[in-house]
Amino acid sequence: MDNLHIFLGATVADAAARPLHWVYDPKKLNQYIKGKKEITFLKKNKSPFYSIKTGKVSGYNDVGQVMFRTLISTKKKSEILKNFKRNIVKNFGPGSAYWKNLKLRKKYKKIKWKGPMNGPWIHQNILETIQNIKTNKSSTGGKKVNESDGYCAVLPYFLYNNSETDLKRVIKSVANSKINETYALAKLKIISIANDNKKDPVRFFVKKYKNNRYFKDVIKNIKKILRLKKHNHTKVVRKFGKACSYPGTFMGSIHAMISSNNYKSAINKTIKAGGCNCSRANFVGAYFAAYKGLKNIPSPWIKKTIPAKNILKYI
Repeated sequence: MDNLHIFLGATVADAAARPLHWVYDPKKLNQYIKGKKEITFLKKNKSPFYSIKTGKVSGYNDVGQVMFRTLISTKKKSEILKNFKRNIVKNFGPGSAYWKNLKLRKKYKKIKWKGPMNGPWIHQNILETIQNIKTNKSSTGGKKVNESDGYCAVLPYFLYNNSETDLKRVIKSVANSKINETYALAKLKIISIANDNKKDPVRFFVKKYKNNRYFKDVIKNIKKILRLKKHNHTKVVRKFGKACSYPGTFMGSIHAMISSNNYKSAINKTIKAGGCNCSRANFVGAYFAAYKGLKNIPSPWIKKTIPAKNILKYI
């Protein structure tokens, strides 16, 4: 796999944001970060929904870790997707820490949530994927939500094989909707442009694909963000959506990218905007790692990221 520092960039960014994942209340968020020089890798979990050890990644990036492990352990290209699905069930399914917390998650829907549950949180797309794999459906990806799981799954695969047909197949294996596919592919293309050292990769993408019908909505939404480049990042994220869904999560990420000069400032900005910071961080972190290189990722952050050790072995 080439350019593995790009996946490292996504992983470190996710772990950096994770202790403040899903904090939607701006007053509480400000209270948690007030007076702190460093707002990444908070030792004490502040996510109101789930609590895992600082340095570990959210369920978003963990889908990518499953793909990464699948890629390094599978010899035949033709078996990657089959093995990936098997590993998804193993990592997230029955017997896993994710699955054990599912009863609590169902309970959360019926009661007022009092405090974070201990252990990781399984996402809707992955839950549907596991159920579809177990019932031998040919189409396995989740269809109920439009979130970043497909992008997170495909990012390491993209560094191994960038065939568009294969990329779409991987995205749809965990997130099977047109919106999931379109925005995940747009992210990969922007990351690829950044990695090619093009000046202003986001505008380059707009120029290149402005007449492409497939990316029509993506281009329209990027243009909205480009007009707001100098606006306050947190306000822009609030305007287009702090939650996990496309297009809001994509638009918030784009604003962090065009209004920041480096990896560190972009991730800090992403965290301060609140909400589903991890889904945005996975795109922003990969982008800046591609655009500015491995050295742009703060080395103390890499050391604090638990899955980074395994990725560094292959860089």
